[in-house]
Amino acid sequence: MKMDEGDIIKGRAGADMVVLLKNWKRRALRHKIYRCTLWTTLVVSCTALMGMLYYYVDSSIPSVIHIRAGEEESFHLGVPARGEIVSVSESGESNIPAGAVNIDLSRPVTLKTAEDSAYAMQVKLFGILPFKQVGIQTIEAQELIPVGSPIGIYVKTDGILVVGTGEFKGEDGTEYSPSRYILKSGDYIRKVNGEVVTEKDDFIERIEQSGGKEVVLTLERDGDFLELAVKPERDATGDYKIGAWIRDNAQGVGTMTYIDSQGNFGALGHGITDVDTSTLMQMEDGTLYETDIVDIKKGTTGTPGEMTGMIVYSDDRILGDITSNSSRGIFGICNPKALAMGTREALPIGLKQEIKLGRAQILCTVDGSPKYYDVEITALHLDHDNVNRGIELKVTDPKLLELTGGIVQGMSGSPIIQNGKFVGAVTHVLVQDSTKGYGIFIENMLER
Repeated sequence: MKMDEGDIIKGRAGADMVVLLKNWKRRALRHKIYRCTLWTTLVVSCTALMGMLYYYVDSSIPSVIHIRAGEEESFHLGVPARGEIVSVSESGESNIPAGAVNIDLSRPVTLKTAEDSAYAMQVKLFGILPFKQVGIQTIEAQELIPVGSPIGIYVKTDGILVVGTGEFKGEDGTEYSPSRYILKSGDYIRKVNGEVVTEKDDFIERIEQSGGKEVVLTLERDGDFLELAVKPERDATGDYKIGAWIRDNAQGVGTMTYIDSQGNFGALGHGITDVDTSTLMQMEDGTLYETDIVDIKKGTTGTPGEMTGMIVYSDDRILGDITSNSSRGIFGICNPKALAMGTREALPIGLKQEIKLGRAQILCTVDGSPKYYDVEITALHLDHDNVNRGIELKVTDPKLLELTGGIVQGMSGSPIIQNGKFVGAVTHVLVQDSTKGYGIFIENMLER
């Protein structure tokens, strides 16, 4: 078969067209992928930006704003949102006409409320999108005595706290765990066979005297009361057990935060939690004791420091009674010995909207007596959900850094003072950097 020159040229042209078509398709595919990538990047960026904006606005707007009754209070949230204020009554109706009080939250705002009044502010992002509701509550304009002294704490649990369950070896060499799948960490045992039990030793004795017969435990779990049966088994020594780790008290060292005009105290700035279950301990009663700091372990990167206190549990060392253990701290009544610790002048409380970034002081005892040490407030988290971490601070005082390395365990409750006002209390140390930590707003401690 013969091919002339024209056929060859046509064949080459056809091949070139095929190549060009393939190249065009490749370029079109690359262009499509490029456009999809750009759109995906744009969508992800916009989503991330909106997420960051949401977080910023949410953390910048507190869930509750406290206002001193009868006084003008100014605050500047600086967020792109508007708020409509309505009054809150028992009937649920507002005596403020809809839309009558509408404020721009990107600008400074001044409010004044009557005593015993409650309001709500409906916040709309950009004045359009419903965002969140903010409570506006009046708070007593009071003064507190900052203390900053170490205290020994003893708390009796309300019932027998179940820390966990485990196995033990029986007389026959078999592993037993009678409480497994029956009891849970955080349970509070209140009764054994219908009889109230409050002491760990008493509970253990009742189990040992069961003779191996099934016992009915009345316990509280997440606010509900249950009755559950457990059959004790003999261990290798012949004693009856149910395989549960239990606790009936807790002890520790902290710092007294304040004494008020009625002789009540507040301390710690956070609740007493069980070290194993990490749950807030339900308290039957508690006592404050004098304590002497005998050793300070400096904090380092990755390892928080600690103050070690010596507590002598004797009547002549008692400072007062603990009446409440809450997420905001421990609270109670001072005796004359504790009242004598309040030697400093009472200071007015400073509300969260009055706190500024920058210099402040904490009052704590690290070398024998309470002293003020310089810190810097580096960030504020106004959202009410950050109850124990509303204030971020950094220790800048050279002497305190030399003595402790910054914030150490045992300093929880140390008062935070700024511009002559009592604004909060130290609550946590940042494990990665012992010079940094967190604090609670004093208004949150008083909110109990």
